Amino acid sequence: MKLTVRLIAPALCALLAAGCATQSRHDVKIDAIAKPAPGQQQSFTLKSKDPRLGEENLRYKEAADFVRTALSSKGLYEAPSAEKADMIVELDYGMEAPRSKMERVSVPIYAQVGGAVRYESVPVTDARGNTTHRTVAVYEPPRNELMGYDEQPRLVSVYEKYLKISARENKPAAEGRPPAELWSIHASAEDESKDLRKYLPIMASATMDYIGADTSEQKVIKVKADGQDVDFIRRKMGAPPVPAKPAVEKKD
Repeated sequence: MKLTVRLIAPALCALLAAGCATQSRHDVKIDAIAKPAPGQQQSFTLKSKDPRLGEENLRYKEAADFVRTALSSKGLYEAPSAEKADMIVELDYGMEAPRSKMERVSVPIYAQVGGAVRYESVPVTDARGNTTHRTVAVYEPPRNELMGYDEQPRLVSVYEKYLKISARENKPAAEGRPPAELWSIHASAEDESKDLRKYLPIMASATMDYIGADTSEQKVIKVKADGQDVDFIRRKMGAPPVPAKPAVEKKD
């Protein structure tokens, strides 16, 4: 058993502070691929990669707004119609089946200290007002004191949440070949949480620096859940404006 003994007060305070500081940070894995293409594609039309999701699905609409915002951070904009778009951006998201994972956790070790008996001399006044001193026993109750931490293995179920964005030229298939893919990004986060909705803006924010880029290898990005990038995504700056309702004419 590996036991690390630390100073009680400062170590515990430091541990709690570190835990609070890292609770809102998430590791997001990023794989990005880009292929050289002639010209500069800026306008897009957004579609669902998985026909089962359905573009009228409320979760899809929310995810699509997050992706529009991420694309807008690179100066890309949604075309007024699919025919006028430079590229077709396809969106896929979801959560994989749970899998078991062994991890090591720190378990606090406490020891009971104290509980001794000490003797004190206390004044005692009788009915006539005479004061004498008597020795009495004072019992100090035991207390639990943090002695250190023991690292122990723990079997947990983890869920991989993913967000995939890919772009291809908006051209008809030529000679049976589909239009060339311009770039693609695969973002994923794995932990014990099953809250996909919570992770969609977090993963979308992690893609912003890699749209149209090539990572050459997988990267791990630390994303602060309440950071500026995630807040930008949640505000859905890239969502299309809601058309104003026509004014109602007053009748004379």
